[in-house]
Amino acid sequence: MELTALATFVAIAEHGSFSRAAESLFTTQPAVSKRLKALEDQLGVTLIDRLGRGIRLTEAGETFLASSRRILADVQASREEVRALSGAVGGRLRLGTSHHVGIHRLPPVLKAFTQAHPDVDLDLLFMDSEQACAAVADGRLELAIVTLPDRPDASLETTLVWPDPLRIVTAPDHPLQGRGSNPTVTPTELARHPAVLPARGTVTRTILLEALARFDVTVETSLETNYLETIKMMVSVGLGWSALPASMIDGGVAALPMEALTMLRRLGAVTRRGRTPTRAAGALLGFLPIRGATSDRG
Repeated sequence: MELTALATFVAIAEHGSFSRAAESLFTTQPAVSKRLKALEDQLGVTLIDRLGRGIRLTEAGETFLASSRRILADVQASREEVRALSGAVGGRLRLGTSHHVGIHRLPPVLKAFTQAHPDVDLDLLFMDSEQACAAVADGRLELAIVTLPDRPDASLETTLVWPDPLRIVTAPDHPLQGRGSNPTVTPTELARHPAVLPARGTVTRTILLEALARFDVTVETSLETNYLETIKMMVSVGLGWSALPASMIDGGVAALPMEALTMLRRLGAVTRRGRTPTRAAGALLGFLPIRGATSDRG
């Protein structure tokens, strides 16, 4: 059984299509189909059902997916052990990150890391922070650098890198701005205006709503989106207020003076508890300006 075939099967399952799997493997779609067919013939079972343009894992496929991931992880770990004998840092590193962290925090870290370790094949995957944490928990990713969950899964180790204070923001000409001698805004006043919020289930939304819950107010949501850059644009054109990292505030949006609300996100690294990091992952962690561990909560 060839490792290439296993890697192809896993790529199809994770990307949900033959074409995207081919792109991730830098090969062609016919080559992907051929590898999967050879693997299914060797096993004597169908692993993936083709449903029009989509796919679905069969019962055998679901079972074999977990085994395939373990085999590939064991092979990668063996390669890292051999490289460790010579002190080399190389191999493939799958890193999950959110769009905000990837755009605003990681570039200088990745530049320094890739310059120091050019033999590392870095596979950077952009996804929601919650999805990245789940991928680390089930072994699909070794490392994620994202918004840390307030209540991480017991299987995860989380490490604080960047404290990220949040502020309530509006367009500069919003009715709550420029109130002269009494600029401070209360949560009750804020709740009278529509909000543009992060999507349900995200850490940022949870932090905001838990902060407002202490004041027994209900938020009217006009729009929702996963991307903070999109929220900033919507706020800047007057579609509502929102909570954004203080680092994103510029001339397009303005912070509201709200002494009652103190909100802080934590951005950092997520690994699986008990999993020995590859040399590539360990090296990348060494480039992060780590503030302190937050991993003792389950």
